[in-house]
Amino acid sequence: MTVDDLLALEEIRNLRHGYAAHLDAQDLDALVDLFTDDATCEFGHYGTWTGRETIRNNYAAVIQALGRPFDAMHVVTNPWVRLTGPETARGRWYLIDLLPIQHPETGFASRGGHDNPLLYLGIYEDDYRKVDGRWKIAAVKLHFLWPQHAFDGLRHPR
Repeated sequence: MTVDDLLALEEIRNLRHGYAAHLDAQDLDALVDLFTDDATCEFGHYGTWTGRETIRNNYAAVIQALGRPFDAMHVVTNPWVRLTGPETARGRWYLIDLLPIQHPETGFASRGGHDNPLLYLGIYEDDYRKVDGRWKIAAVKLHFLWPQHAFDGLRHPR
C-alpha cells in the first residue's frame, strides 16, 4: 500500500463522516455535493433515488420531517474501505441512527421514545468514484437490520 492509497482511504472515510455530519446539521447543499451526478441511493422502504436532483429533493423532504438540525444523529462506525482502482473504491459502514428529539407527527420517532432514541441499525454499502480530483459517493445501499430486518445479502461481500 502506498502513501497515496492511504491518503485516498482517509479522504473516503472523511467523505462518509461528512455525509453523516451534513445530514445531521441539515446542510443540504454540502450533503448533495458529496454525490456524483449519476449517484444512486437504495434506501429500502424509502425507495431508490437516482441522480443528484432526485437525491436533493428526497433529502430535503427527509430533513423537513426530521425537524431541526441534530434532532437526528447518524453514527457511522466500523469502516471497511477498499480501493478497487485508481479512481474507484468500495466501503461498508455500520449505522446507528438515533433520534434525540422525537417527531411522531412526521413519522420520525423511535420505538422507545426519549427513553431509548434508537431508530435504526443498518449497514451502508458504498461505491465511490473520484471526480475532478475529489472522492464522491457514486452508489449507496442501506441494509436495514433493526427494527425491521430487510437484509438480502451484501453486494460486495469482500
